[in-house]
Amino acid sequence: MAHRGAPRKAVKGEIKLDLGRPNPKQARFLASNHRYTAYGGARGGGKSWAVRVKGVGGALYYPGIKILMLRRTYPELENTIISPLIELLNTAALDGKPAGDRLFTYNATMRTLFFANGSMIKFGHLQSANAVTEYQGQEYDWIFMDEATHFTEWEFRVLAATLRGVNKIPKRMYLTCNPGGVGHLWVKRLFVERDFRAGENPKDYLFIPATVEDNTALMDHSPDYIQMLDLLPDDLRAAHRYGDWDAMAGQFFAEFRRETHVVKPFLLPQEWPRYRAIDYGLDMFACLWVAVDFGGRAWVYREVQQPGLIVSDAAALMRGLTLPEERIEYTIAPPDLWSTQKDTGRTMAEVFARNGVGLARASNSRVQGWLTLKEYLKPGADGRPNLLVTEDCPCIIRNLPALRHSDKNPSDCATEPHDITHICDALRYFVQFRTLGAIRQAVREEPEERGEDYDDAMCGGAADEGYLMYS
Repeated sequence: MAHRGAPRKAVKGEIKLDLGRPNPKQARFLASNHRYTAYGGARGGGKSWAVRVKGVGGALYYPGIKILMLRRTYPELENTIISPLIELLNTAALDGKPAGDRLFTYNATMRTLFFANGSMIKFGHLQSANAVTEYQGQEYDWIFMDEATHFTEWEFRVLAATLRGVNKIPKRMYLTCNPGGVGHLWVKRLFVERDFRAGENPKDYLFIPATVEDNTALMDHSPDYIQMLDLLPDDLRAAHRYGDWDAMAGQFFAEFRRETHVVKPFLLPQEWPRYRAIDYGLDMFACLWVAVDFGGRAWVYREVQQPGLIVSDAAALMRGLTLPEERIEYTIAPPDLWSTQKDTGRTMAEVFARNGVGLARASNSRVQGWLTLKEYLKPGADGRPNLLVTEDCPCIIRNLPALRHSDKNPSDCATEPHDITHICDALRYFVQFRTLGAIRQAVREEPEERGEDYDDAMCGGAADEGYLMYS
């Protein structure tokens, strides 16, 4: 491997591939024998180059090795890893003549490089909400997560579980990262702060800080790159120019704590009012079931997330997961479901109602909704927060703390990565509706204001004025 010392003279009849010369930080990354190695900090430190060279070097050094390389989206994967890596491999030469085709083949359909020695490098992305689950059950010797702060901790752990196999190749995971992004907090905790939890072995983790000055090749070819970084706003400059992990923590719900807000499932009293809150789109349907105790504390006790559902299927799924003895007061939904569809002339809310689920419209004030949710997460008079989540709801437990501040409006949450926002939006609709509907709840206690049995069975309770007003 070229990075393991001075280049040796080529032998006649031997394929030669020059992987280049690493800078000192890159050399530490290439030589690391820790199970998890993170290389990151400032932009422009030469991290993607290190990923490509380490991957190719490993494929040549360990015949039969299985390597997975990941980016969040496919365009990023193609531009920063696949194309440059294939370009590198095509520089291979045999007695001065191109010999890349004798070293490897690339199957674009499988997005996999196959080497002549039996090694393989598979390229993957996690652009869809459930993409990471496709890797469960697979086995890899090495995994690379380029721009790891674009991934959630759950995705990191699911992928780490695929590091296994009966061969003697050391199992390794290599990460590159910059401050900011949905994964900022877990990367910072594990690699920068080294704040380990039960079951995490400190000896497994190594962090190599990167600065733009490390990358002499970039400085030679793009001397104005530092000037560009220096022109960024203060927080971005601190993060991207100097690799400051305290400049862009960005977590919107920093108050959410598993030990505070998550409880074990228990049998809920039938007398507690129950609600459903949904966020609907063809890309993802999300629904939460919430009970409210006599003190006004909300308990999120069931959830579902599923992509690709038309309205009738989403309604059927919701009804099927609701137990017969559960009396749903309201099913709360975003206002856009009351927009008239051009192709049918009807609203989504009407289609839900035709399929047995009447909807109550929530406010769509994002900033006010998130602030209301923050109030729910604060400890109440008894020291416990006014919103608790059972362990039966892993999606909301995972995604709520992953939300970060919007770059455009610090009072709002970022809408990317989009796949983590749906179930959080459903929770926002619930807390807004409950806050705005406090007076209405008192009115519903009067027997004469109750709807017909059909309304109870099919629509979750009597329709109020807000439900009937579609526009």
